[in-house]
Amino acid sequence: MEPWPRVFVLLAVTAAVLCTPLVNDLEPGKEWPPRNSVKQPLDEVNEPAKLQAIPEEETATGDPINDNLDIPEPEAQILTKTAFDDKVDYTGAQVWKVETNKNSIWLTIMRLRRRNLISTWAGNHSYVDVFIKPNAIENVTRVFQRENISYEVVIDDLQKRINEENPPLDENDIELQDRQGHRMTWKQYHRLSDIHDFMDYLAKTYPAIVSVKTIGHSYEGRDLKVLRISNGNPTNKAVFIDGGIHAREWISPATVTYFINQFAENFDVESDDIKNIDWYFLPVVNPDGYEYTHVGDRLWRKNRKPGVLGRNCIGTDLNRNFGYRWGGKGASSNPCSDIFRGSRAFSEPESRAVSEFISSSAAKFSAYLTYHSYGQYLLYPWGYDNALPPDHRDLDVVGKNIAQAIRQAGGTTYQVGSSSGLLYPASGGSDDWAKGQGIKYTYTIELRDTGRYGFVLPTTQIIPVAQESLAGLRVLAKQLHA
Repeated sequence: MEPWPRVFVLLAVTAAVLCTPLVNDLEPGKEWPPRNSVKQPLDEVNEPAKLQAIPEEETATGDPINDNLDIPEPEAQILTKTAFDDKVDYTGAQVWKVETNKNSIWLTIMRLRRRNLISTWAGNHSYVDVFIKPNAIENVTRVFQRENISYEVVIDDLQKRINEENPPLDENDIELQDRQGHRMTWKQYHRLSDIHDFMDYLAKTYPAIVSVKTIGHSYEGRDLKVLRISNGNPTNKAVFIDGGIHAREWISPATVTYFINQFAENFDVESDDIKNIDWYFLPVVNPDGYEYTHVGDRLWRKNRKPGVLGRNCIGTDLNRNFGYRWGGKGASSNPCSDIFRGSRAFSEPESRAVSEFISSSAAKFSAYLTYHSYGQYLLYPWGYDNALPPDHRDLDVVGKNIAQAIRQAGGTTYQVGSSSGLLYPASGGSDDWAKGQGIKYTYTIELRDTGRYGFVLPTTQIIPVAQESLAGLRVLAKQLHA
């Protein structure tokens, strides 16, 4: 095999029906007009409607809030831990699915969130999933009843779901691990060491097609390992696939490693569509955060780099840290926010390593896929605002073909559309940055489910999710050869 190519070195959106997206006619690399100098469709919407977005915003500023909710301040934080090795306990915490068919509902959600009574998990223009600490349930229930807000309790005890999520393997699976030479089973969510050992195993077992490269290190010094599968054909196009940008989204690395296993173990019998592509996989972009979700806080989202001095807050949202329209809508300047954008674009070693590898690699990247959870969406740029790239129709057609293949394989329905139009504006995302680099087929895939389990998806769904996702990936591979 040829050596590796040398590396030189929620709440602020409007429903899509309210406006027509602005199409960006500029080619990648051309100059953009100054920020806010071009009127966006979103600017024409009245202020309450702008509240329709999902990401966690300023929740720990300490500023006085005039919200007229007439509720007592929340009790002291219950979900705490006393040492790094003590896990946060979510006993009694709940997740509610809330209908958001009125602007007044969004206003109430914002006010509750700013009081630290709730946080938002996921949603779109018609609903939002809210996480509620046990000591806040009584207050939130009273507010919802008073405001006549409809909701459904989808998780009545989050810790119980967490306890059931990742059961130990049975004896047969453990025996299989011993026979196959690595610990990966896709019947369990694995620690980072298992994932990296699996990648190294494949490189040793299939050296003609598989190689592994460390492209950088996390803040805490963990490897950022990329695995390449290639037949060495110099005319191959290339695809970059990553997972685990958000630490708590365990189904993402599990799905990406499933792809790796299928292609490596079955390369000889794969179609030419698969064989004649150089596949690059980075299963865990955020290894520090991923490990922390196993040993500290199951619902941790960000990386683990300490924030600014004087603020007892840790971590940056890596998917707000990429340098394309960094610092805009849907990204927070508050280090305590779950969507903290970082001190500057590419301030984090993890996002910087990805950008340097892709932008300086000799590989001809034709597609970039980043796997997340949850919601069952297939999203294309732009995410920074309610705008579309010039080739959005191509992205939409291919996205819908991928979604159709997923539905045929597993019966799961994925919605297809732009990130900002279908969900909410979120600047600084890796997908927008990849598209800005000229990579045509750029997608964010939000895997199962739609909220019953949310981030705590049972291990029984790993293989079904991965299999249907692989069916979609094959459609993309075929498209690259069209």
